[in-house]
Amino acid sequence: MRVGFIGTGRMGSGIAGRVLEGGHALTVWNRTPEKAAELAGRGARVAASVSEACAGADAVLTMLANDEVLLEVALGPGGIIESLGDGATHVVMGTHGVSAVRTLTAEHAGAGQILVAAPVLGRPDLAAAGQLGIVVAGPADAVERCRPLFEAIGRRTFEVGDRPESATAIKLANNFVLGAAIETMAEAFALVRTHGVDAALLHEVLTEGLFAAPAYKVYGTIMVDEDYDRVGFTTALALKDVDLTLAAAGQATVPLPSANVLRDRLLSAIAHGDGDRDWAVLAREQARMSGLDEQR
Repeated sequence: MRVGFIGTGRMGSGIAGRVLEGGHALTVWNRTPEKAAELAGRGARVAASVSEACAGADAVLTMLANDEVLLEVALGPGGIIESLGDGATHVVMGTHGVSAVRTLTAEHAGAGQILVAAPVLGRPDLAAAGQLGIVVAGPADAVERCRPLFEAIGRRTFEVGDRPESATAIKLANNFVLGAAIETMAEAFALVRTHGVDAALLHEVLTEGLFAAPAYKVYGTIMVDEDYDRVGFTTALALKDVDLTLAAAGQATVPLPSANVLRDRLLSAIAHGDGDRDWAVLAREQARMSGLDEQR
């Protein structure tokens, strides 16, 4: 396939690399061109504009940080909708709000194009290894045409219907559950530490028992090691996702009390200067709240 890729940050560069390894013709664009240099060395063509990245593409994939940037890149002058050909597909792979995805679905349809939502599950190292989960929703024929891309990018594709916003809702719910797990571990580690127990011992008990899952193993290890500068997903981005989750819940009149607790803790971590650290830094925030030693 002829593929355009927009947004080659931590996650995007790994995903784009997998597209290249799948044998697809890849053109990339990023606001900071230096972030596309490694892909250029592997055979990708670097576009000078969004329009150039879309020219002649069967599909354009975006991995962008937030709704504002996505809508600007898609709807702005020289953007995706102006530049993508009739019948081509825009695959939205970032975590975005339900309203933004609904808007883009309608705008692409009006332009004779197709929107497929395909947010991913996993950290940047899994992206580079082709081990992401991909939650896909959109018209069945468009999803089928993009299947070779999904097979190159991830370990498994979860197809959840023909309405792109369905994939968006699942991704937001998934991140909410993960965030709640991180917050719960942070509280549990602080509890045992106040009783003189090494947090690593609790982590071993958790991950060798009921919670032997990547969320607890990966994020629990980061917490125990206090390795918050090994960033897979920042606290600031986590706050963005929780806000999107609460917005989706508000639209559907669904109370999410745990999400409000998680949001407050993320805000507190950001206020303490940890916005650019991995969101496992909630363990540091909980330690502060618990009167434990002031951590780095």
